[in-house]
Amino acid sequence: MPTTTASRRRWVVLAIGVLAQTSACSFVYGVPFLVPGLRDALGLSLAAAGTYVAAPTTGLLLTLIAWGAVADRFGERRVMASGLLLAGLVVGTVALLPHPGHAAVLGLLALGGAASASVFAASGRMIMGWFPRTERGLAMGIRQTAQPLGVALAGLVLPSLAERIGTIDALIVPAVLCVVSALLVAAFAPDPERPPRAEGAREGSPYGTPLLWRVHAASALLVVPQFAISAFATEYLVRQQGWSAAGAGAFVAAIQIAGALSRIGSGVWSDRVGSRLRPMRQIAVGAALVLLVFALGDAVAPWLAVAALAVGGIVTVADNGLAFTAVAEIAGATWSGRALGIQNTGQNVVSSLTPVALGAVVGAAGYALGFVVAAAAPLAAIALTPVRDEPEPSW
Repeated sequence: MPTTTASRRRWVVLAIGVLAQTSACSFVYGVPFLVPGLRDALGLSLAAAGTYVAAPTTGLLLTLIAWGAVADRFGERRVMASGLLLAGLVVGTVALLPHPGHAAVLGLLALGGAASASVFAASGRMIMGWFPRTERGLAMGIRQTAQPLGVALAGLVLPSLAERIGTIDALIVPAVLCVVSALLVAAFAPDPERPPRAEGAREGSPYGTPLLWRVHAASALLVVPQFAISAFATEYLVRQQGWSAAGAGAFVAAIQIAGALSRIGSGVWSDRVGSRLRPMRQIAVGAALVLLVFALGDAVAPWLAVAALAVGGIVTVADNGLAFTAVAEIAGATWSGRALGIQNTGQNVVSSLTPVALGAVVGAAGYALGFVVAAAAPLAAIALTPVRDEPEPSW
């Protein structure tokens, strides 16, 4: 493997992996930008429009682990290329269908999300295999910028395109991106070399001990502060601080960009200290502190709350790549696909539940108490992160 990972091709593979993930994210997380147009064009209630938003992520959640198992068995390139091609064809069908019914659109959106899950499960495994341990934190940090890039791309392109060619028709953009990414993966992103199997090495599940479960649980808990800020920052600035919607949107967009860079920075940090879990726990401490500072600012000093949102939007996303890298390294080459599928599933479930649950608390008791409650999640993550048990990676 040293010869392969030392090759310059690893950077090409990383670039294609980021593009593939960005393309999938522009569809899976891009549908919310079409909600106003969907409601007008199809006469949907807000609740009905919510089913359109939920359809791709539902398909994603139901198939992540299965795609990871297929990647473990057959390799990453086949999984990513076939999944992206299927996603592009399905989403393209949604966009080009002349008069689709509600059921047809929802079913195709869910199928597109299920196909897109191939990239979520396999791209991290591919990148891990192409990079040596001393560069994996950096590489996975870059890979984790794909989600904010995909959301930003969807936000910039889909609403304006929907006004010109039609709401559903605008999905042709992520469809084309997925097809192009599939072709690039097939042509220029070969599977990394598998590490030689040590004589007598066990091929059994790495889930026989609590180690991986603790990493999954800690990283899922760290999704709570991330979505507490991303879901409520704009609303808080507009309703509580009197900002304009445009000003609040620009503020949050700037934080998103800085947060994407923080994922890369934390990856480099982990490479230098030779640990994924030590930086992850320290970021958990920072996430807890920033939520508590926000709560204090909301109660007594509004400027402090705004400052906490700015810092929190950067700190609370910095751990994301670390958790994925740790999971893949602990699981090993033969189980990393499934482990990354489980990791993605847990984080997506928590990200879906956090705005609903925290919104109920904030609505009933206010932002200060709501964010104090949310701070319990990163505090629990500090205790759960198994720093002392972090092993040397087996590949």
